[in-house]
Amino acid sequence: MRMSGTISRDEFLNAVAFNADGLVPAIAQDAKTGAVLMLAWMNREALEKTLATGAVTYWSRARKALWTKGETSGHTQKLVEAYVDCDGDTLLLKVDQTGPACHTGEAVCFYRKLA
Repeated sequence: MRMSGTISRDEFLNAVAFNADGLVPAIAQDAKTGAVLMLAWMNREALEKTLATGAVTYWSRARKALWTKGETSGHTQKLVEAYVDCDGDTLLLKVDQTGPACHTGEAVCFYRKLA
């Protein structure tokens, strides 16, 4: 059975299968170019805040705290579209990226390629 491609905010939140640590991986993709920018983690609070404000917010596993992308660097992500995969265990966030996405200053985090 094929499900509708568009679901409500509550249906979206309920479709997310957070792991045992209460986290789900979130892939950030440039909404204009399609470039894969980065992968980070979200808990339910980060996802709810992102959906409510449009400012993409993640969960830092190292700091054990929420962080809104660009809050210190100015390299923000504004949510354009959000997708949850068929199993509910991965998010795809299409974003409007301001500045580089990677903390190294690279445009994307995936800048190293196997030779």
